Amino acid sequence: MPRQTVDPHELRAAVTAVLPWLADPGQQQPDRATLAAAVRLSLRTLAQDAPGRSVEVRVPPFAAVQCVAGPRHTRGTPPNVVETDPRTWLELATGRLEWTDAVAQDRVSASGSRADLGELLPLLRIGLDG
Repeated sequence: MPRQTVDPHELRAAVTAVLPWLADPGQQQPDRATLAAAVRLSLRTLAQDAPGRSVEVRVPPFAAVQCVAGPRHTRGTPPNVVETDPRTWLELATGRLEWTDAVAQDRVSASGSRADLGELLPLLRIGLDG
């Protein structure tokens, strides 16, 4: 059964809730539920925007999605994997961090010929004022 489409207003609200933390690393990290909602909704949006099963994007401990059209992966470790922490993912998703910079700074692990998400990001651009 396909997952429900992400409501863009719900995504915007979830990400807006973590913006102060993204803007200022000195801010206290949002509570687990708030952070999880922002990560999960943004990952689901990526999967919705780039349907497919050739790349697995992981943001532990919150979620992983398969996306990007291409050969389908069914067993074992996928050949195309992107993994990062929640802060880096949300910075990428909101355009606060460029894909090439994140890779160059080793903030993202990307393996496989299809694991470049640079053309798919950001998912949304919002400022501190929402």
